[in-house]
Parts: sequence; C-alpha cells; structure tokens
Amino acid sequence: MLLDTLQRPVKDLRISVTDRCNFRCTYCMPLDNYDWLDKSEVLTFEEITRLARLFIQLGVEKIRLTGGEPLARRDLEQLVKSLSGLDGLRDLCLTTNGSTLAEKAQALKAAGLRRLNVSLDSLKPDRFRRITKRGDLQKVLHGLFVAKEHGFSPIKLNAVIERGVNDDEIIDLVTFSLEHGFAIRFIEFMDVGNANHWQSDTIVPKQEILDIINTRFPLREVGRKGGSAPSVDYQCVDGSGDIGVIASVTEPFCSSCTRARLTADGRLVTCLFANTGHNLKVLLRGGASDDRLLDVLQQVWLQRTDRYSEERLAALRSGAGYDPKEHKKIEMISLGG
Repeated sequence: MLLDTLQRPVKDLRISVTDRCNFRCTYCMPLDNYDWLDKSEVLTFEEITRLARLFIQLGVEKIRLTGGEPLARRDLEQLVKSLSGLDGLRDLCLTTNGSTLAEKAQALKAAGLRRLNVSLDSLKPDRFRRITKRGDLQKVLHGLFVAKEHGFSPIKLNAVIERGVNDDEIIDLVTFSLEHGFAIRFIEFMDVGNANHWQSDTIVPKQEILDIINTRFPLREVGRKGGSAPSVDYQCVDGSGDIGVIASVTEPFCSSCTRARLTADGRLVTCLFANTGHNLKVLLRGGASDDRLLDVLQQVWLQRTDRYSEERLAALRSGAGYDPKEHKKIEMISLGG
C-alpha cells in the first residue's frame, strides 16, 4: 500500500475535465474575466484514462469527475465509458451544477455512470441567480428529476452554507431532499482559491448546522463512510434521510484524507488548498513510459505532507489571526472540487 508521510493511502482521485463553467458562483469563481485554458492544454480522454489506470494500480478505488463544470466538456460520456470499464475501479461519480443534466443524463447513465452530486445552494430562484450569477434554478431542478427518472442512485445535493447568504434555507433544503429522495451534504464555506473573499465570520459551523436541523428533524450520527469520507453522515432518527456535513474549517479531516486531484491541464495536486501541482502532461506528451509515470506518482504521494485545514484551525484558535490572502492557492475553477 502506498502511504504518504502521514501514513495516508491514496484511494480517491478527483479529475477536473475542464476549467470552463457556465456559472460564476460567488464561493468558487466570482471572477467575470478569466484566462481559460487553451483546448490544446487540456488533457485528452485518452490521457486521462491512462493516468486513471495507473492511479488504480497504486490503490485508487474511487474516481470523481469535476470541473469547472464537467458537462461543459463535449462528449463526456465517452470518457465515462472508458473509465467505468477500468479493472479495479469500484466507484465512478460526477459532480455537476446540473444546468444541462436533463439533456445529458441518459447518455451518461448508458455509459456507466451511476452516482451524481449536484450543487444546489438555494431553492429561491432570485437568490440562486445571485449566488451563481447566471444560473436558472428551474433547469437545475428539472435536471435532478430527469436524472432520478433514469435511475441514478444515490443523487446527492451539495449546499455551501454562508452566513447571511443562505443559512436561512437549511431546513428548506433538508425538507426538499427528504421529500424527493435525495441525499444532501452541507458544506462549510472554505477559503479555496484567492478570489472568493473568505472570512471566518462568514462560516456557519457544522454544529450550528446540525442544531438547526435537529429543531425539525432529530438526527443520529452514522459517521464517515469508510472512515475517510469528507462528510460526517447522519440519519433522521425515524430512519429516513441521508444528511451529511463537510466541516473542513471547524473539524478538519486532514489526517484521513486519501484524495489526489488531477487538474484539467494535467497537474497532480495533493491538497484542495495547494498552491502548486506536479506537471504530468509534460511527461505524457514527452513519451514517458507507464513505469516512469508510476514512479513519479509514487514519489509525489510518498512525499506528501499536506495538512492545511488543521493548520488553519490552529491559527484561528491561536488568537494570532488568520489572513487567507497570505496563503496563495490554486483557484477552485482550475483545481476542481
């Protein structure tokens, strides 16, 4: 088993298939102007599949496709088909904003995709538009129900909760998920990238989220799936519902993080809050053998020391103050979630 310096194995690979997105969500990509990658710089499906196969040899069991908005990548179902057929891969999932899901759900399902995560930060059309800057809530909801009709299971909703933005909708989001059979994950607002103007007083901490939910839907803790999932999961005490909270800020899970990330332009990144990555594309396009690529992947992971969220929490608790601007990081739109 391949272990990093803190004895963490590599089990999960998140692959950004594009940096393009049709939304400009305030917590992810609040920039109106962005220097998009040239298409020639983006990894081909063949290059992605080759790297995925090598990661599986090193212990990866789960792959999540992200972006940008992954459904903005043309013919994505072809990549899904290639990945879903890889020996040793136990789980393939896609995270999407859902805006074009209705049109693409059938092809994705036929290609072998089984699970979906869909971002849904508000059930109020005007607020949804303010958060995404250009999103249409009805299209996203339609996509959810079409995906459900095509048999995707589970479908998980992701809601980033910000104080003063959408923290008054926590109960409404839980109610919606329970009524329609969706799982839901609430996510603490994080300082991913440099452009989202994160401040610690904008966080709605995990315990507060749980306290709000418990006023209407009493919960019992289930725990982290596999012991290393980002979300701590809960069920309603009546046995219904699948509710989770990802608390990267107030309850860091660095010690159990098993995730590697591959950016759209072929950089291997070992932390969501990293400021750099390791260029694999130059090796791929320079004729490197599989053995050479495996050696590089192994060396990167063996030297991994990332524990950013634990360090951030220590700084917040120290009273010395924490300024996210002092920690330059790759933007979420480039890195993928």
